[in-house]
Amino acid sequence: MNGLSQAVRLPAQFRFEGTEVLIERDGDAVILRPKPHGWDDFFSTAPRTPDDFLADRDQEPPQERDWLDGLDA
Repeated sequence: MNGLSQAVRLPAQFRFEGTEVLIERDGDAVILRPKPHGWDDFFSTAPRTPDDFLADRDQEPPQERDWLDGLDA
């Protein structure tokens, strides 16, 4: 440990391609992922949203509004 940083040596079978990784904490686990090199990479490695995400959300339908109300013409 050096200052506020900590270095960890990974075994060869866990080697990453490239020189940068994303670091994320999940409870007491630390997760390393290759840094995406574009939007396609980002979306392919981003955590998936469950199919039932917001399924039980009780949301009113949108209100009808006259968007020009209140504007001084």
